[in-house]
Amino acid sequence: MIRIALLSSLATTSLLSRTIRRQPLAVIGVALLILFIGIALFAPLLAPYSPAAIDLNHRLMAPGQTHWFGTDELGRDTFSRTLYGARLSLLVSSSVVVCSLSLGLIFGGLAGYYGGILDTALNIFLMNAFLALPGILLAIAFVAFLGPGLINLILALSIGGWVGYARLVRAQVLAVREREFVEAARSLGASDLRIFTRHILPNILQPVIVQSAIGMAGAVLAEGTMSFLGLGVPPPSSSWGSMLNDGRLYLFDAPHMVIFPAIALMLCVLSFNFIGDALRDYLDPRTRMSVGL
Repeated sequence: MIRIALLSSLATTSLLSRTIRRQPLAVIGVALLILFIGIALFAPLLAPYSPAAIDLNHRLMAPGQTHWFGTDELGRDTFSRTLYGARLSLLVSSSVVVCSLSLGLIFGGLAGYYGGILDTALNIFLMNAFLALPGILLAIAFVAFLGPGLINLILALSIGGWVGYARLVRAQVLAVREREFVEAARSLGASDLRIFTRHILPNILQPVIVQSAIGMAGAVLAEGTMSFLGLGVPPPSSSWGSMLNDGRLYLFDAPHMVIFPAIALMLCVLSFNFIGDALRDYLDPRTRMSVGL
């Protein structure tokens, strides 16, 4: 047993070392993502101050020992607000991707599996109607109509982002629905739902997973954009976008108000992009063979 455990440990170490050598950006992306998830989960324990605590006697302080990232125009600790901003950004981005992907699987799956008039209605009319306007404009209009808030923000970004997933799912379903194993299941009397969930869906998950990882980066940027415009989660909740909006008025007097949330936003987006690129290389057999993974 000890020998087996030792061999397993050596194999894991060898696989990890090969991955680090051949996919260094993937390792960096995973490390950054783990860091942001840890910050989001343990923000109340890591933050030295309350993100909403106002101290006008220490407003616009430069970074120092008392306030590592300085303070903002109301004397709030920028470090604490940056930590809590990670919690909001990850919550919104993950919720948006889940909602968008769910809608994409439903509408894209129906259009690709049944085809015909249903495909024409969903693909030509519905999807193209949503693609005619930029998703961020749809999100702005939705939030402006219903008002800012966490749920409204998630719904607004999901409405603008589901079409990309639906187009991808439709294309993948069209390529798989005529395969032999699908025809065999259909000839055996399997229902459409069973054929889709048991035979088609597992064979289209690879590109969907890659698109979801990259979509997380877009969702983080979209949340930051909405918050920057004042259409995100209202105060006193901390958001990187709202921090950038507050800091732009003091860019020359207190540049730390912009620098630190901007760096956090950039690193979070980079982590998802690195992971998405690595997943695309790993899940594509041709790429995996060329790089020797």
